[in-house]
Amino acid sequence: MEKKDWFETWFGSPYYKILYKHRDEPEAQAFIEKLLTYLQPAKGSKMLDIACGDGRYSRQLAGHGFEVSGFDLSLHSIEIAKEFEAENLHFFVHDMRMPAFINYFDYAFNFFTSFGYFAHDRDHLLAAKSFARALKKGGTLVIDYMNAIKIANTLVPEDTIVRGSYTFNINRRLERKHFIKDIRFLDGDNKPRHYTESVAAFVLADFVKMFETAGLSLTATFGDYNLQAFSASESPRLIMVFKK
Repeated sequence: MEKKDWFETWFGSPYYKILYKHRDEPEAQAFIEKLLTYLQPAKGSKMLDIACGDGRYSRQLAGHGFEVSGFDLSLHSIEIAKEFEAENLHFFVHDMRMPAFINYFDYAFNFFTSFGYFAHDRDHLLAAKSFARALKKGGTLVIDYMNAIKIANTLVPEDTIVRGSYTFNINRRLERKHFIKDIRFLDGDNKPRHYTESVAAFVLADFVKMFETAGLSLTATFGDYNLQAFSASESPRLIMVFKK
């Protein structure tokens, strides 16, 4: 049997949503409002939400009247997202490394560190090129990533998070230029569970190089969801705007 990548196993589990239940609609709504005020998209713009999960950001974009498509590798997430489909909102299962549309979208978004999941940089470059190919000439890509420099400087090696009846024991480390998070807990039957997250410690220069190779140019950076200036040492997020 072919071994699944960590993100296929973890994101497709019910426990992922339990651990990260604090990621809510108001948070998504506030960020989308800020972004749209900055971007000023034309009415009827076509938008792509890459690695959309269960579609919380896609729904916010569609609520503003834009034509929105969302894709994700997780069948479980897309099944949930499809419950919210509408005339201007559609979801489908797709691997971000593979082109899905060519020169079709005005805007593409990759929210909440939904990049950097792969073990090899060639896969990240494939994804970057796929993002670029989906955009029309003059199109805009927004990537919302963690600020790897701040995280490396403030990394908490061990942590315990309680969510209802679940106690998640978290171990974190930086290994081979990836942030590794081991997540251990007991399920409802008291069976030990272990999941892993592995996200590349990309910094701004890495993204610029990667996406320039894909044919995109950096036009703006922000450091948080209020779109404040980016500081490598202080900002909680690295939000980048690229143009094709």
